[in-house]
Amino acid sequence: MKKMLRKALAVAALTLLATHGVPALATAPAPTPAYFVDESKLPFAALPGLPARQLWGVHEGAGYRIEVPEQWNGKLVMWAHGFRGTGLELTVDDHPLRPFLLSQGYAWAASSYAKNDYTPAQGARDTHALTWVFRHRVGHPSRTYISGASMGGHVTTIIAEQFPWAYDGAMPVCGVQADYELFDYFLDFNVAAQALSGVGKTFPYGADYLTTTVPATKAALGPQFPFALNANGQNLKNLVQLRSGGVRPLFEQGWQFWNAVAGDFLFGLGVGNGTVAGSRGNVLRNADVVYQFDTLPAQSAAETVFNSSVQRIRDDPGARLRLGFVYRPVDLVPTPGLLFMPMLTLHTLGDLFVPFHMQQEYARRVKAKGLKHNLVQRATRDYGHCSFTGPELAQTFTDLVKWVEQGIRPKGDDVLDAAAVARPDFGCQFTDKVSPRQWDTVPALAFLKPPACP
Repeated sequence: MKKMLRKALAVAALTLLATHGVPALATAPAPTPAYFVDESKLPFAALPGLPARQLWGVHEGAGYRIEVPEQWNGKLVMWAHGFRGTGLELTVDDHPLRPFLLSQGYAWAASSYAKNDYTPAQGARDTHALTWVFRHRVGHPSRTYISGASMGGHVTTIIAEQFPWAYDGAMPVCGVQADYELFDYFLDFNVAAQALSGVGKTFPYGADYLTTTVPATKAALGPQFPFALNANGQNLKNLVQLRSGGVRPLFEQGWQFWNAVAGDFLFGLGVGNGTVAGSRGNVLRNADVVYQFDTLPAQSAAETVFNSSVQRIRDDPGARLRLGFVYRPVDLVPTPGLLFMPMLTLHTLGDLFVPFHMQQEYARRVKAKGLKHNLVQRATRDYGHCSFTGPELAQTFTDLVKWVEQGIRPKGDDVLDAAAVARPDFGCQFTDKVSPRQWDTVPALAFLKPPACP
């Protein structure tokens, strides 16, 4: 387990997640790509010391893997993978807690989905269908849990809301739980950078955006972006902090990582025309956003000028209706907070790719539906996307099971309490303080090591 975790925390793994966790905004493909499963890659072997039966195959165009330990406890854990890019080959992830689950007697199953691209509805449809394959090939589980990361966290939330009768508990981690709010955040970063820098490129951006516009934009925001900023650069940084989850620990490390170590990653998320897979036009909007550079409710003179000058975008009518609905729309957004089962989430504080704001927005939706008793959320202190340690994931799953099966509601963080989120020790309670992190194992990232928990 430790060897696996160290590998997962390496820079190469972080770069892969940053590239394939959630897409940049780009034109939806047409016609439908010819996706395929290389069935020779589906077979997999048992883990040493964990005897189990491995099953694999293709169901309705999606590849899958199933593993059932010899001493099966009768329970099943489904896994939903993240964004795969737009390639044609469909591949399957093993559950990241595979050794832990098998050692505890749990079976697990994972689908490739029948499509790539940002298609959480397809992921939900195929993952749910795999539970029926499991019943046919293995048997009826006594309990079924759903888990997933990044876009898979979006899939997990959709399944929890749209198939509540079929699952007992949900564990989305680093998830896009506020659906279109994520893409609006990508827009926020880029239109704000253009307005504050004075470069003034308008969305949608041209083919030379990353090669010509972005270098000029960074130069106009400070002598050494993102480290040394002028007043306009600092205002951009403050705006991004507030739009991504508010004042909180690890934002500084996240700002540096996602704008320096990851290069022009956040600028790249604004490239495209505002469509996502299957949408009927531009899904982005910021027409009603009141941007701020500080936490004071009253608008400063600088904020007033900015809000009157920043480019405003409206989404095309009906464009947002298809992202996450498996069969038919149940509300105005794919994850409206209709949560009727226990859900325990996990999110890193410094992630600026799928930011902490996703958790806050989903908490508001669930609370508005009068269902907050079904949601517990936790923060961990890291700047990576989905950069959890094995102990963090295992503890989260263990606590979810205790909640479902013993009625012991787990502790969590109040993600909507701005004062609590801003505390220097926020996120310490659920952060693994023993396993090495990327800043411990990669010398080039040592400068990003955050202060230790009190």
